[in-house]
Amino acid sequence: MSSSLAVDWLGSLPYGEALAVQDHAVAERLAGRASDRLLLLEHPPVVTLGRSTDPDHLKLSPDRLRERGIEVFEVSRGGDVTYHGPGQLVGYPILDLDGLGRRDVRDHLRRIEAGLIDALEVSGVPVKRIPGWTGVFVDRARSARPEGPERKIASIGVGVRKWVTLHGFALNVSVDLAGFEAIVPCGLRDVVMTSVARELEWEISEAGQGSPNLEGAVRSRVQRAMIDRLGEGAPRPG
Repeated sequence: MSSSLAVDWLGSLPYGEALAVQDHAVAERLAGRASDRLLLLEHPPVVTLGRSTDPDHLKLSPDRLRERGIEVFEVSRGGDVTYHGPGQLVGYPILDLDGLGRRDVRDHLRRIEAGLIDALEVSGVPVKRIPGWTGVFVDRARSARPEGPERKIASIGVGVRKWVTLHGFALNVSVDLAGFEAIVPCGLRDVVMTSVARELEWEISEAGQGSPNLEGAVRSRVQRAMIDRLGEGAPRPG
């Protein structure tokens, strides 16, 4: 089996359509009609509720969110509530873990985490894991802003069907962070959300978007890092 991982950039896709794309990709992978793939995209504003969502982590009701133009979906991934919006890089790895010889969901999650850490460090954002929490956080001790609470820059929530993976990660590149104010992101009350643009002090336009050059560069680095970490024979993350 080849160690390559096919990567598809889908652009901006409504969340419901992205679920259908994932379902089809998983079915094709299970049937052996497609190879392992990584779907990269972004979503219009949407709040998703994972299997572990606490209703108290929604500050506004689903109806109020929809009135504000924010869709709401209950999904099969692990984890709590999160927000997606323009300027956030979302990745859905569709991998046959059985075929790769690693039927270990935790290992899969840690490989995603490691790939994000690789890409962010290359992008100039010092980051770290925090034991007991899933996702990627700014390493404040190495950052320009060491003060304040922990800052989360990427969230991860995965699902598996017959050892084929779906769902994945969301990396805040230049997303308008105000979108997270309607929820308790990932159920972490003492954590604030941040982005690559904020950490690097890039200017954000009135529309809430950063530079396309920044977004393209980060996407390219994430793509390379995920190929290295998720492809067959990639070393187990430490």
